[in-house]
Amino acid sequence: MSSRRSEALAFSLVTGINHAMARLVGIWDSIGIMEEQRVERMETVKKHIEGLLNDMITEEEALKHRIRANIITFQKQLDTLCLEMSMDPNKMEEGLTVLQIEKNLRLRLEVLTKEKGERLKELHGLQQEDKELCVELCVTPYYIPTGSMPSRTQLQELREHIQTLSEEKKSRAKVFSGLREDIRKLMEEMGHEPETSLEKESVGHDEDIFLLTHENIKALKLLLSQMEVKKESLTNTLAELKEQSMCLWNRLDALEQDCNVFQESVQGTLSDQIAQWQGEVDRLTDLQKTRLEDVIEKVRQELVTFWDKCNLGPEQRETFNAHFCDNNFTEELLALHDAALLKVKNYYGQVKPLLEALQRWEKYWALFQDFEKKANDPNRFSNRGGALLKEAKEKVKVQKMLPKLEEELKKGVEAWEKDQGSAFLVQGRRVMTYISSQWEEYKQQRDKEKSERAALQTSKKGEMTTPFKTPTKRAHGGINGPTPNKIRKPFQKIPSQLTRVRSSSTFIRVPSSKPPLFQVQMQKMRPLESSSSQRTPLLECNSTERKQSVDISYSDFTSALSKKTSDAVFNSTAKDPTF
Repeated sequence: MSSRRSEALAFSLVTGINHAMARLVGIWDSIGIMEEQRVERMETVKKHIEGLLNDMITEEEALKHRIRANIITFQKQLDTLCLEMSMDPNKMEEGLTVLQIEKNLRLRLEVLTKEKGERLKELHGLQQEDKELCVELCVTPYYIPTGSMPSRTQLQELREHIQTLSEEKKSRAKVFSGLREDIRKLMEEMGHEPETSLEKESVGHDEDIFLLTHENIKALKLLLSQMEVKKESLTNTLAELKEQSMCLWNRLDALEQDCNVFQESVQGTLSDQIAQWQGEVDRLTDLQKTRLEDVIEKVRQELVTFWDKCNLGPEQRETFNAHFCDNNFTEELLALHDAALLKVKNYYGQVKPLLEALQRWEKYWALFQDFEKKANDPNRFSNRGGALLKEAKEKVKVQKMLPKLEEELKKGVEAWEKDQGSAFLVQGRRVMTYISSQWEEYKQQRDKEKSERAALQTSKKGEMTTPFKTPTKRAHGGINGPTPNKIRKPFQKIPSQLTRVRSSSTFIRVPSSKPPLFQVQMQKMRPLESSSSQRTPLLECNSTERKQSVDISYSDFTSALSKKTSDAVFNSTAKDPTF
């Protein structure tokens, strides 16, 4: 369509020139211009038209060359920008005219130039922000060569780097503020005045005085740890002064009301409280010097209490006996007693777990002895309501716990002695020696009781062998002699295994083919002997008890009698089927 319009315009242009020439010729004719003048005038018209067309052609040719030059220039600039901005080289579409190519290149160049300016502007802002953060955090800035054009990837990495530094700054600022607040609080609690420049800066209110560096954080952490150590030291000192005051109050029989009033009056920082308690200790110490005898006597009572808690034997107490019995009450004697009391308190703190373990063993040892005493009481079998079964379960539990506690105590003592390098003594003896002596005393007591029971049974043996006589019946009519329909049956022979029981004043011999029920129960309750070579005192004791018999009670006799009624006849007569 565009080609047709251009052709029509060209045709109209030719037609217009022809009409113009025809009008010129008509004018010339009307004027009467001669041929020579016409030719001259036509040549002038031709010259004007050709000059105009030539000027136009020249301008268009110049435009063409300028467009081609622009294409070359734009292409070079685009290649340079693409290289600087780390972009792919520009590629032109095929089949485009020169003017379209120039236009596309110009527009692309404008876009890239604008993007270049924006990148440089953004780079400048990001580098400025990165520089400030790096100075505050003392880290290396993100490197981009000076004068170079940053790529999109580099700008994105720089943004991420700045975001990371911003988060790190917030985190460090939070740590800094927390450390400074903790240091400030500790100093206020202790009443500590800042001395070094670091202490003064740490408690200051200027937040920008510190650079958020790792070194400064380490310095603040170190300062905080020092403050905590100092606070702990002051706290321990305060606790010691309180303990000394309490001890002196008790020794001097101070009124509880006065003590409470003083404690309520103590206020302020740790340093202030220490000063107040130290003044109270000094006052009580001076007062103590005027009442040395009463104070030393109370210290001796406390010393005896801790000796008893630690189970110290006479030999261990004898080392301090000379001072303990000294009646020359002086400050030096009080100092010796305080040192001995402190020593035994420290010892008690070291062996407290072992003493608690020993107390647990002694508790079960007492229960074991109590169960053994109950086992010799025949009346316990008449109890109802499951008491006997409950007692049996408790006894089994005690028998299991005793060896376990002995083993735990033995291991604990061995570990303590290895760690401390000294022996742990109970009443002057080693722990296992003490436990073995308890078992030995128990065995001797059992043997003594058995000997007494054996002697008692021997003394009553004559009474228990009295024969049993069955009374005879009278004959009818006063005639002595056998009754016709009554036959005196002979007394059946009782089996060889017999059990002898006394009931009232009559003695009866009854068969006893089975062991008593309680004897079976007692045998089930006894733990099996350990097959290992190491045996505890409880196992040794149980192994000896297995070989000993158990006395029969009346309830066992009645039980056996009800089961064996067919084995013996206790009536002297029996009715005849025909009387």
